[in-house]
Amino acid sequence: KTEPFEKHVDRYEQWFLDNPLAYVSEIKAIQALVPKSGEGVEIGVGTGRFAAPLRIRYGVEPAASMAALARKRGVEVSDGTAESLPFEDGRFDFALMVTTLCFVDDPPAALREARRVVKPGGVLVVGLIDRESPLGKSYQKRQGESLFYREATFYSTAEVVEMMKGAGFAELAFTQTLFRPLAEIEAVEPVRNGHGEGSFVAIRGAVPAA
Repeated sequence: KTEPFEKHVDRYEQWFLDNPLAYVSEIKAIQALVPKSGEGVEIGVGTGRFAAPLRIRYGVEPAASMAALARKRGVEVSDGTAESLPFEDGRFDFALMVTTLCFVDDPPAALREARRVVKPGGVLVVGLIDRESPLGKSYQKRQGESLFYREATFYSTAEVVEMMKGAGFAELAFTQTLFRPLAEIEAVEPVRNGHGEGSFVAIRGAVPAA
């Protein structure tokens, strides 16, 4: 699943150039849930498009060409997969995963690993395109034509919630954005609490304090 990301970094980057307002909207939805201080890691950091503006210092990425670009953006990237993170238990105050679960081989295992490396009292923030949203349905309809999403497994917010609870996360909180089709977005989209309306959803789950 990493092959398209390894070979087509320019195509990946082009989405952010073509959809700058949607990109900023997603950042704002995540920013509302990510802690303002503490040491964080983005799992599946890609080219650093989220870690860098959110000032997340560390990242994990299996695609070397993507990781190289993230390093140029100031992120300290380790080689690894979401299911086997190269960090000790309780290493971070928080972790972030943005449109990563749909590409990993074993999402429950990835979430358990995220919980392992986040210290008690810390949080994980997961960003996703909800499978049941208008944008999610559009991506699924054209999935066979997509260079990147061809191998993806889309999940609904409810499915991710169940997986996060199963991995031991509690006190879930939600933000959402992207209420219009991408082609119709003419300004940065609002960020609202909850889920069920916006196509992009961010979910924060806490690791129970010891």
